[in-house]
Amino acid sequence: MMKQGLQLKVSQNLALTPQLQQSIRLLQLSTLELNQELEIILQENPLLELVEGDDDSEEYTATDATKVEVKNDKPDDPQTNHDAEIDASANAETSTDTPISDDDFKQNDFDEDYQEYGSASNWDEGSKQNDDDDDHSQFSRQESTIESLHDHLLNQIKLLPLSERDQHLVRLLIDSIDENGYLESSLEVILASLPEELEIDLLELETALKHIQNLDPVGIGATNLQECILLQLNALPNDTPDLTVAKTIVKEHLQVLANKDFNKLRKLLNCNEEHLKNAQALIQLQNPRPGARFAQFSPDHFIQHEVVVKKNKGIWVATLNDGVMPRLRINQMYADILKRNRENSGQYLQSQMQEARWMIKNIQQRFSTILRVSQAIIDRQRDFFEHGEIAMRPLVLREIADELGLHESTISRVTTHKYMLTPRGIFELKYFFGSHVSTDSGGECSATAIRALIKQLIAEENTKKPLSDHQITELLAKQGIVVARRTIAKYRESLNIPPANLRKSL
Repeated sequence: MMKQGLQLKVSQNLALTPQLQQSIRLLQLSTLELNQELEIILQENPLLELVEGDDDSEEYTATDATKVEVKNDKPDDPQTNHDAEIDASANAETSTDTPISDDDFKQNDFDEDYQEYGSASNWDEGSKQNDDDDDHSQFSRQESTIESLHDHLLNQIKLLPLSERDQHLVRLLIDSIDENGYLESSLEVILASLPEELEIDLLELETALKHIQNLDPVGIGATNLQECILLQLNALPNDTPDLTVAKTIVKEHLQVLANKDFNKLRKLLNCNEEHLKNAQALIQLQNPRPGARFAQFSPDHFIQHEVVVKKNKGIWVATLNDGVMPRLRINQMYADILKRNRENSGQYLQSQMQEARWMIKNIQQRFSTILRVSQAIIDRQRDFFEHGEIAMRPLVLREIADELGLHESTISRVTTHKYMLTPRGIFELKYFFGSHVSTDSGGECSATAIRALIKQLIAEENTKKPLSDHQITELLAKQGIVVARRTIAKYRESLNIPPANLRKSL
């Protein structure tokens, strides 16, 4: 028998507000992705605008700067509380049903928020670089004007006394040359793809390819590495020492040279060690990728660092890169209209104002969190900045998360595709985290430090008798670091260092 009834159930659940959703999304974006996101938002929201150049107009400048402090926040710190909201919702079920209430647009709150968030460029001095970094920022914004490989070849072809038919054939082959300078397809394949009515034969294509191979850079238009090196050797003066030996090696014994089997090479060439050494050096001087210097890099190939690390009075300090922080503000014209005529302005302008305020606050929050995490990393990896990779200490996300009162997922988002410029180079924040290996003394050694030790040992080895993985294991054991041979092999391969038999030299 079925009957109806009422039941009261109490439960807790967590829903993401639109502001928190946006904050989480912005936090995990790289700087390039953030700029792309901002372009879309700026097009869709008329109340939000980007400040370009130096705009010192009082009309657009907020009276009170929004401070970004780097410290170990206490639980009652507003900064920590906001981060805690993001962390608590990091893995929660997303909800987009939160309405925008008219209460969000009370006149007093509006006026205060407009003054406070009128410009996202209001950062304290700690978030800006010194003047000596301005040149670097300007350099990062310069556009590449490198001539492409195809244009370089076509400009040379125009100077050759070729018939119109030959010009077309040469241009056809140039279109088949890849960015490294190699012919992507064989002449037979290219010939088969051409219409028969053009009556082009293989000899014509071979002649056109010869024209290309006589152009700059030397080695262009080769079909493989062997031909590329040989073209460059053929361009050298005939009186070059041991040129004949080098050509013979490339033509007939290139794989033997690649295997570093020098005893076999000496027997095959019937030459002494000195001649073989000179020939090997001559081959190594040639460029295996003659077209690489003309490569056109897309913006995705450039790294924009968010943080700059400098030593100030003996202390390593992180500051934000002012050049990558978007300067956002509320459009004053629309803001004035909304303030004067709030009741008749409509829900659209009100919602756009709310979203603009959220965006400015979340952008500031994003860079503030990046700065805090960066400083916490620097404090733990101080020895790295002083002494290099060998002094890197083990570090996991949990350590930084516990110190800052954040969730591990937030630390992971912050450290992915975010970079810091240091005196030792540019590093992704994720680089400073790594597993550990126990030592004989009961301590721990970072995997990064072990890689640095391996690199150092191999750099100092006798190249005639390079160290095997087993020998490297024994040398590290003498320093108290017990690592398995297979682990050494894995670390060596991650450093792109070949095994001992391929590191051997004359």
